[in-house]
Amino acid sequence: MAESRRRLIAVADDFGASREVNEAVRLAHKEGILTCASLMVAEPAAEEAVALAKASPALGIGLHLTLVRGRSALPPGRKRGLTDASGKLETNPVRAGLRFFFQRELRADLEREIDAQFKAFAATGLRLDHVNGHLNIHLHPTVFHILLGRPETGRAGFRLTRDDFFLSCRLARGRWGYRISHAIIFGALAAWAHPRLRRRGVPHARRVFGLLETGAVNERRLCRLLPRLPRGVSEFYCHPSLEKGKAELEALVSPAVKRRIRELEIELIRYQDL
Repeated sequence: MAESRRRLIAVADDFGASREVNEAVRLAHKEGILTCASLMVAEPAAEEAVALAKASPALGIGLHLTLVRGRSALPPGRKRGLTDASGKLETNPVRAGLRFFFQRELRADLEREIDAQFKAFAATGLRLDHVNGHLNIHLHPTVFHILLGRPETGRAGFRLTRDDFFLSCRLARGRWGYRISHAIIFGALAAWAHPRLRRRGVPHARRVFGLLETGAVNERRLCRLLPRLPRGVSEFYCHPSLEKGKAELEALVSPAVKRRIRELEIELIRYQDL
């Protein structure tokens, strides 16, 4: 049975953010363990990312919903309270989250923006493998309720971001403020979202790794994580790039990582394989 063995969905976020990210995704899939990438549909290199995805049919492509630190997918004149005059979304995730929660008048704007991003993804002709959010904004209660009401959410995998804090502590030290705060916040959000996803029958991994190691993934940490994966389906996500995310790219294509996956008999899959 599937739950008796380890299965891993390896995801790269920010696909389409830049040419450097796109090339890293291509290499990590072609030469490494990457099985999926999450597309930012309104970013500068999105068109190139779509072309690369179509040339890599085994790569599962999902929507990386962007409601903070990115660009709006809405046409001029329909952005209203979500962006500045140039179409850029709020850069501060805490401020954005508070506005989404307390300013009810933004609900309609959020619905329009989310709809525009789903439509932009559909226009690519790619199969929707999964849905998640830039900076995990998809688990914000207001955003989550909107997503749960969309038919696409029930047909694709969904990132239930709940990293294992105590395992993360065994893998690496440091960045305690970030790791503790994010473990608490997203642990609570995931616990709240989980039964709602289950009632809808939305596919999701048993455990998601990557939140508490953001920007710090390397070959050593990934090799230490692999034998500690739980039975069943796990997701590991990261941000490979030819620039800031170079260590993450190197980890994804590492011969040592690939050897450990073979030794541990870990099956690499996409969400659509569930």
